[in-house]
Amino acid sequence: MTVIDNRTSTTTTQSQTTHTAREWTPACSLESLVPGRGVGVLLRGGTQAALFLLPGGALFAVGNIDPFGRAAVMSRGIVGDRGGEPTVASPLLKQVFSLVDGRCLDDDTVGLGSFETELVDGVVYVRGATP
Repeated sequence: MTVIDNRTSTTTTQSQTTHTAREWTPACSLESLVPGRGVGVLLRGGTQAALFLLPGGALFAVGNIDPFGRAAVMSRGIVGDRGGEPTVASPLLKQVFSLVDGRCLDDDTVGLGSFETELVDGVVYVRGATP
């Protein structure tokens, strides 16, 4: 499932249409997420994130592009943990990434990056990490 921000459509001037991943993007309602399964989110500025709700209620967002397969598939990855750290395994070549910070646990030279999440009035917001 890919979620695209469609609730903020407004008439804007040219100078207002430049958005960045650092802005909060309303992704979806919390109740629409299935624990243990991811969704793809298109952030303001065009960056893709993979958003996950874990069975305990924790929210995590990492990059959606698999750095090995170069495809936007991480939201379809397999959620698990390694040594108590929540993880997602790529559905392509099965490399495992931390959901906390997006680093690859199988190859420390690559990573997905991570995004901040926030829950406000039942809506999950996502934005890029500090540059």
